[in-house]
Amino acid sequence: MKGATDTLFITFSEFCPVITVRLLSAIELNSQFITIYRGWLNDDNAYLTGTAPITSQEQLMHTHQQAAIVTGGSRGIGQAIAMRLAADGFAVAINYAGNAARAVETVSAIKAVGGNAIAIQGDVSEPRDVKRLFVETAHAFGRFDVVVNSAGIMPMAKMDVDLIKTFDKTITTNLRGAFIVMSQAAAQLNDGGRIIVLSSSVIAKSFRGYGPYIASKAAVEAMVPVLANELRGRAITVNAIAPGPVGTELFLSGKADEQITHLAKLAPLERIGTPDEIASAVSFLAGPDGAWVNAQIIRVNGGYA
Repeated sequence: MKGATDTLFITFSEFCPVITVRLLSAIELNSQFITIYRGWLNDDNAYLTGTAPITSQEQLMHTHQQAAIVTGGSRGIGQAIAMRLAADGFAVAINYAGNAARAVETVSAIKAVGGNAIAIQGDVSEPRDVKRLFVETAHAFGRFDVVVNSAGIMPMAKMDVDLIKTFDKTITTNLRGAFIVMSQAAAQLNDGGRIIVLSSSVIAKSFRGYGPYIASKAAVEAMVPVLANELRGRAITVNAIAPGPVGTELFLSGKADEQITHLAKLAPLERIGTPDEIASAVSFLAGPDGAWVNAQIIRVNGGYA
């Protein structure tokens, strides 16, 4: 809903169009935000609901380089995915929740080898943040062809009602966040785009303390074929990558060396995976060779499950 300032500006623009145009020029509003402004004039909720798509005029302002959005792209698997997609030739928007320094480091690493990347802060569980992520990516690159939702948390909590806050936090970030990112991607991607979400092979296990995490990731996997069907006719693929144990901060945090060794031996390959190995699977789905893969859960886990 428009506030008082919006109403005054719209009224002013109606009665003083010449001055308004000069004002817009003076503050150098680009076509992306002019489009959003016009959307507000026609529909109070167009921007808030994400129903105002990126226009072809905006895309013509930029090069033909493909672009990708990677949530949780400042560390761990997400960082490896961002760097791999950049190496594959994508311009990459790296979303991060709170650690700006890590995000800037990742952007710098990509640019150091000739890549193109930006960092955008935002909470994936907040619709406004996710919509802003897509708008700023379109403004920077003129397009986005691949959306990877890698943001997630993995707190340990037994099935105990006293730990309901941990359950709620996990569901909010992992499930609600995935739903919002997938929904926005479905609304904004051009035909032929790719949506890739991160799940987990631990779903197949019954480890104590993993209840909230397994619940969140199982639900994410359930949404993948649903969205793929909803996007029928648009040549957009929707898939999930479900890693096994991977040597990241998220996985290693809170685990004793003995526990890590035990988990490594559960897979026939008897080792922990690397972030780069997961990024390679994402690269396949994002590239031309992955065009016929749709509505699938791909378990990259060395035979772990």
